Amino acid sequence: MVEQPEDARVWRAPSIIDVAREAGVSAQTVSRVANGMDTVRPVTRDKVLAAMDRLGYRPNSAARALKTGRFRTLGVIVSELSSYGNTRTLEAFASEASKAGYSLALTPLWTIAQAGLTGALTRIADQAVDGLIVVLEEHELLKSDLKRIAKIPTVVVTAGRSHPYVAIDTDQAQGARLATEHLLSLGHETVWHVRGPERSHGARDRAQAWADTLREHGRVVPPVMPGDWSPASGYAAGKRLAADPAVTAIFASNDAMALGAMRALHEAGRDVPGSVSVVGFDDMELSADFRPPLTTVHQYFDRVATAAVGMLIDRIEHQKRTTADPVPTELIVRASTAPPPGSGTARVG
Repeated sequence: MVEQPEDARVWRAPSIIDVAREAGVSAQTVSRVANGMDTVRPVTRDKVLAAMDRLGYRPNSAARALKTGRFRTLGVIVSELSSYGNTRTLEAFASEASKAGYSLALTPLWTIAQAGLTGALTRIADQAVDGLIVVLEEHELLKSDLKRIAKIPTVVVTAGRSHPYVAIDTDQAQGARLATEHLLSLGHETVWHVRGPERSHGARDRAQAWADTLREHGRVVPPVMPGDWSPASGYAAGKRLAADPAVTAIFASNDAMALGAMRALHEAGRDVPGSVSVVGFDDMELSADFRPPLTTVHQYFDRVATAAVGMLIDRIEHQKRTTADPVPTELIVRASTAPPPGSGTARVG
């Protein structure tokens, strides 16, 4: 039998016995060091850690979980992973989880349908996770899986409050009110709205708050322009709005649609903000570099993530069902808004 060369042999991960032999200590001492126990002398701990580094030893998380009952891992299900808000929120989850000593197990939800969500929950249930965060615009889909998520600590990042689970989100309605009232304060008689997709609770909350704010100030509520979060849908809505000379103010439900609407206005010869003012929602990094720079509603995705991870860890480690108020937004005023043409008076009411 021909012996295989060293680099062709099957690699075997170093074991706790290998580390003990390398460091000249007992396997029990290695176990204590791996589990962060403070009963090992510093000199001995340093020897063990050095041996782990030399051998490339990694503690067995499954075995550790059998002892502690925890995997130090949070599962995350995210719908529409490519969207700006979800990407920023996921980044913030990873940062907050790491600070708390947890890692993330991500399961993207590629199909926004009941079968897709049920499948994602099934897949993540098979993984070694201590808790679950679900980022879902259409939270009604969870109703069919309430028994499933009741078996694991879960926090949902979603708008709306008509649900039985622990949830957190940006204050979507407050942000829409800020945007609408800003345009009214500049002297615009009313504000047109390019809304997000019908299935989105965030889009619904923003559209409802926009309409309510106009009614509270005794203004006409124009027909809603449909959108789907994309610049293309904002461009299509902008082309329709640009053709109406009565349109002087537009609130788009996200920055991407605001960008599309601004392009359509420019192509139609409608100056922004000289002829039409435009406000977005998100405050994505590029919004300050639009032409002109975009007035928009800033979402604090990091604060949402901090609240979500904190509430989930409270449930995991302390069995506490904590709640949190929606995270407030902030209006960032830039050069895309101004008083309407021929108006030197700003008023609200």
